[in-house]
Amino acid sequence: MQTQVFSVLIAGTLLSLGVPVPTQGQRGQPVQLPAGAGQDVVQESCTDCHRLNLIANSPGYTAEGWQKLFSSMVALPSAEAELIAGYLATNFPVRPAPEAVVIPGPVEVSITEWMAPSLGSRPHDPLAAADGSLWWTGQWSSRLGRVDPETGAITEFPLPDGSGPHGLTEDADGNVWYTGISQNYIGKLDPRTGEVTQYPVAEAEVAPAGARGPHTPIFDQDGTLWFTLQSGMVGRLIPSTGEMKIVATPSDNTYPYGIQVNSQGVPWYVDFRGNRVGSIDPETMEITEYTLPDPDARPRRLAITPDDVVWYTDYARGYLGRFDPATGEVREWPSPSGPRSRPYGIAAVGTVVWYSESGVRDDTLVRFDTESEEFQTWLIPSGGGVVRNMMATADGNLVLACSAVNRIGLVEVSYD
Repeated sequence: MQTQVFSVLIAGTLLSLGVPVPTQGQRGQPVQLPAGAGQDVVQESCTDCHRLNLIANSPGYTAEGWQKLFSSMVALPSAEAELIAGYLATNFPVRPAPEAVVIPGPVEVSITEWMAPSLGSRPHDPLAAADGSLWWTGQWSSRLGRVDPETGAITEFPLPDGSGPHGLTEDADGNVWYTGISQNYIGKLDPRTGEVTQYPVAEAEVAPAGARGPHTPIFDQDGTLWFTLQSGMVGRLIPSTGEMKIVATPSDNTYPYGIQVNSQGVPWYVDFRGNRVGSIDPETMEITEYTLPDPDARPRRLAITPDDVVWYTDYARGYLGRFDPATGEVREWPSPSGPRSRPYGIAAVGTVVWYSESGVRDDTLVRFDTESEEFQTWLIPSGGGVVRNMMATADGNLVLACSAVNRIGLVEVSYD
């Protein structure tokens, strides 16, 4: 079942910052750049790493904003950087976007961010490890990264080429597990040796046809790994034996996305392609789906509070949602920045739910007290660049993956 194919020396902090990043994660159709001074330079410098649709579909920036953004992707001579920034600001200026709504409140936060050494990595998911270190998946560089928040020391761990690491979790022995979404495998990294073990989805003992795109992983209390798949399925991997089983969701055309495990060991996931949440029987893997009231709801990530209530970010409608499995009741709150705020990454710390708004300028961090039902919000210093996921640390802080700005962030929380 498992394939051990990749063992490397750990890559240190001082990696070359000019190495081109593989072209994973590309989407959209080819784009023709407008004519003008700098067109050829943009064409040459940017297409090494991604398609130009990322520029055309961007929210647009000032020249300073463009330079700040692409400096997190590639190191360029100053004259070339200025030429590119001017061209992009002229042809792809700032577009109208919802303004972030900042709500004051009783909590203070301090946000520290670290740049991933491999430029253009686009950190997708974060991990707060048991030893206090912070991890991220470098989806476009096929690396996992680790930062010691006490010293700022950063280490990167190369993965097999083209892996496209997406989701991230840790087992009780300190191994870091990830989903190799682009190569259709579950991966285990031993941080002590840099050795990677692969568990290919295609080799699952039980799996429907077309199983692909392992997405988000999570361990339950017994050490079983659960994961969602883009192909409308969920999977289970038992690390001690390598046994893998994958099942399809009851409904067609689904997209299981975020997944969490409640206090009883029951995995719950949200369907980003429909107005559904689902639970998985940990013994039989039978899936039960629950329909959310609004047909336009598109939950993307979820968190579970100590009472086993499911909280989700409704990305499409701009809502925070609450689903109570005991009663079937659904409640919703409009996100502070409105219907186009695109709530995304979410985590729970006790009875408090934290999440990000990814559709505003700049991204916000949102705190919702589930007892008082009050919001408080902050701007993310780097702009966030879409916080796709977040995780609570053992001491009640938060770790963020700030994708487009190539950063990992630590949110330290204090009260007046």
